Parts: sequence; C-alpha cells; structure tokens
Amino acid sequence: MAISNPSSALSITIATRESRLALWQAEHVKALLQDLGHRVELLGMTTLGDQILDRSLSKVGGKGLFVKELEVALDEGRADIAVHSLKDVPMDLPAGFALACVMEREDPRDAWVSPGCATLAELPEGAVVGTSSLRRLVLLRAALDALGRSDVRIEPLRGNLDTRLRKLDEGQYHAIVLASAGLKRLGLGERIRHIFEPTDSLPAAGQGALGIEVRADRSDLVDALKPLVHMPTWLRVAAERTVSRAMGGSCSMPLAAYAEWTGGDAGQLVLRSAWGDPEGALSLVQVSDQADVQTLEQAEALGQRVAQALRAAGARPPAAGA
Repeated sequence: MAISNPSSALSITIATRESRLALWQAEHVKALLQDLGHRVELLGMTTLGDQILDRSLSKVGGKGLFVKELEVALDEGRADIAVHSLKDVPMDLPAGFALACVMEREDPRDAWVSPGCATLAELPEGAVVGTSSLRRLVLLRAALDALGRSDVRIEPLRGNLDTRLRKLDEGQYHAIVLASAGLKRLGLGERIRHIFEPTDSLPAAGQGALGIEVRADRSDLVDALKPLVHMPTWLRVAAERTVSRAMGGSCSMPLAAYAEWTGGDAGQLVLRSAWGDPEGALSLVQVSDQADVQTLEQAEALGQRVAQALRAAGARPPAAGA
C-alpha cells in the first residue's frame, strides 16, 4: 500500500552490517519501504562483532557488539533506521533508542547442517559439532547424553553464515547447527539436513524475526514503519525477550525462550523456556506457561511469570560481570 499523501514520503538511510545475510535483510526492508513510496538507501558498516572471530561472543561482550556501531550512525544522523536480526539485539536498548518495528517471523527453528550425517544419531565416533551459541550447546549436550554419546565434542563456531558453512565444508566439523531463517533467506535451504522441532531444540528469544531500531525521538519513522509491523510476531518475541531480560539475558547465559499461538496468529500464547548449565553440573531446566495475550504489557507479564518459574526450578542468572 503506497503512501496516500506523497508529501509524507521520507528519505531513509538504513544502517546495516555488511554480511550477506544482513544485507539481504536490509534490502528486504528497503524494498518494502520503497513500495510505500519512501526514498531509501543503505549504509553498510562493519561492526566489532564481525571483526572479533577468535573468541566466543560470551567472552567479548555479547551480541550487542553487532549493533553498537549502527546505533552510533543513528545517533550521529548518518542513518535513520537500523535493521537487526532480533536475537542479536540486547534486551535493553541504550537510552535514546527504541525498537520501532518487529516484522513477520521467518522459520524460528534450528537447522542441522551436515554433509554426511542426517541426524545426531548418525555422527561417527569422536565427531565434532559446531555452534556459536551456549543455548545450542546445552541443548545439544542434553540430546547427546540421551543418546549415550559422550564421545561427541561440541566446539565453538564463529563467523558469518558463509564462513561457518565454509568451515564445515573444509572438514573442521562433522555437522553444525544454524538458524533455519538465515539459510532460507539466502536461498540455502538445500543445505539443511534436518530441522529441529522446538520440542527438540527450543529456539532463542526473537530467533527468525527482524527488528528495526530508531532514535526514540523519530516519531516520523515510527509512523512510516507501522505498515511493516506484524503484531502477532511482536507479541511472541516480547514475551520471549522478557524472559531473557528478567534472567539477566546475555550471551553468557544458555537460555531458550519460545512463544507460539494456540490458533495460528491468535488465541492463547504458550511460552516455553529452558535453561542449562554450561559447565554441565546441573540438569536442564524447562518450564512453560500460557495466557490470553493481546498487548505488549500482557506479553511481558507472561514472560515475567516464566522467568520466575525458571528461577524456582533452579535456573541461575549469570554471575555479575559475566
């Protein structure tokens, strides 16, 4: 639907990381905004998170490293909006910034990618599985323990999507676990050997959804982005992100949180969450709750209840400074 009043069309610069997936996401938003009548260009940037590839995110500052430089561009007026994979966005934005839009979610599930093994059970003796996520690490470990596969090693995997696939193809890993959404968005769905259902690998908060960040004082942009908002997705991810926020969410905490509607994009919102001990000393904690959710406040209240249930069941927030 184009803008009814051409005088309300805006010139919008999108700040984006320069990975192939980030550029796809920015181009996607650009095309939608242009269809609405706005003039749009991209500002490609390399973030600190893209540059530090020899250490896990949990040890160098978390996923906020992927958004800080983009926020500087917004603050300095070099860009108007920033498009993010929502699971990379810190639970609390810096003062002066706002999440203006959450778009319809792509497939939120985890994907198993392997040239030779269709499932976990087919891994050879002493196999190596790669993942960049503490959440996936504890869920994979629990699944491997259930199979009696203590021989399998789970090793860190960093880099953009193409880099991770290259490392797999070079033989550094027998299999890797990635987000289905990124593979599908880049037309790489054929690389997926198996998609984990949420019952087998509970997704991260916000996985598969795109969020658009603006300066909090840009009400004109908030209005311009309203046609891109998908409220059923926003309510789901608001509940998920509240669990993570209430638990002190960061890359240093292996936490999953995933919400689904009982009837398509409506009905009761069912929120499930899981927490694991990265040292493997404590059992995996899993809880769920549901509610009639029609507002962001109700979604956040559900998230708070699930976080309380996690703590009551033994989940531990990360230590101060972690």
